[in-house]
Amino acid sequence: MESDQPTARVLIVDDDSANRMMLQIIVSVLGYAAAQAVDGMAALEQVEREAPDLVLLDLNMPVMDGDEVLRRLKENQRLRHIPVVMISSSGDIDRITRCIELGADDYLPKPFNETLLKARLRSCLHRKAIYDAEMRHKQLVEEYNRTLERRVRQQVEQIASAHYSTIFALSKLAESRDPDTGSHLERMREYCRVLAERLARHPQYQLEVDREFVSTIYAASPLHDIGKVGIPDYILQKRGRLTEVETRIMQTHVAVGAETLREVDQRHVGNRLIRMGIELAAGHHEKWDGTGYLSGLKGDEIPLAARILALGDVYDAMTSRRCYKEPFTHENSRELIVAERGRAFDPAVVDAFVASEQEFIAIHAEYRNETEPDEGAGLPNRC
Repeated sequence: MESDQPTARVLIVDDDSANRMMLQIIVSVLGYAAAQAVDGMAALEQVEREAPDLVLLDLNMPVMDGDEVLRRLKENQRLRHIPVVMISSSGDIDRITRCIELGADDYLPKPFNETLLKARLRSCLHRKAIYDAEMRHKQLVEEYNRTLERRVRQQVEQIASAHYSTIFALSKLAESRDPDTGSHLERMREYCRVLAERLARHPQYQLEVDREFVSTIYAASPLHDIGKVGIPDYILQKRGRLTEVETRIMQTHVAVGAETLREVDQRHVGNRLIRMGIELAAGHHEKWDGTGYLSGLKGDEIPLAARILALGDVYDAMTSRRCYKEPFTHENSRELIVAERGRAFDPAVVDAFVASEQEFIAIHAEYRNETEPDEGAGLPNRC
């Protein structure tokens, strides 16, 4: 017995039983497994159940002829790679040519030349074996790449988590100099996330606010007030209103924070977290109508991340106790923010806030400073 492909399976499709038996004997002698189908319909049913490595397909059959079987096989993405050798005694060259154009791999005339038949069987099955080996190799490579991507993603997530934790810890350290801020940074992260997720549904911002934007603003928001490390304690912790000079000094925290982060960006170019941190530090006191500080930016000149954080920052200042004020109620804060729609705040961000106010209430309750009551009323924020 000659056998170089012992596991290959050949489907013989012919309505003539004598032809099927003769072909099965030759296929078996060559060491291949043989299966039979009496017509085209039966052949397609068998192929669907168990795909063979090669189809010997008679051209002229009842129920469904070989042309149609070939066409259906080649249109099927899962089956089109199976080699098909057409068999015919008609000598219809035009018809055979059409089959070759449809994707048939070879042609055998009846009566069969046994030597030619064996050679073409071996050739087609050898090509099929090479194809299968390439597919197995491709699957192994794809699986390896997926595994590698998972491992890299896990490592990146671990590193990013460590970086985010470090950034938050440093921001928290800077914030700790102000005794009244409490859980301000935790609330700011959540307020920014909620507003960004709401804006992601807005037609104007769908392209800009993607999943990465949301995760970045969540991670970068603690950096917005990092410049307060440069503000003297007597100003930062002063009770009551600041003088005009003290106010100008307090406002410099915007420039100090942005410049500090720019120096980091120069050393680590392209870090999206740091770039957004710069936008937040520099722009969170800008106002939609251009009356904010330090640059007096107006409308869309203010980065979207800064417009989002600006609203959250003011809401948090209103609803939290400070050394110079008691907390506002949510209702009073909401009323004041809505009144500033199109003046201090981006109208779209205000609309996102109104649509998300129950989430804001829940966040404030979850991260409420220990020394604060649930609600109260008082003076507006000084900065």
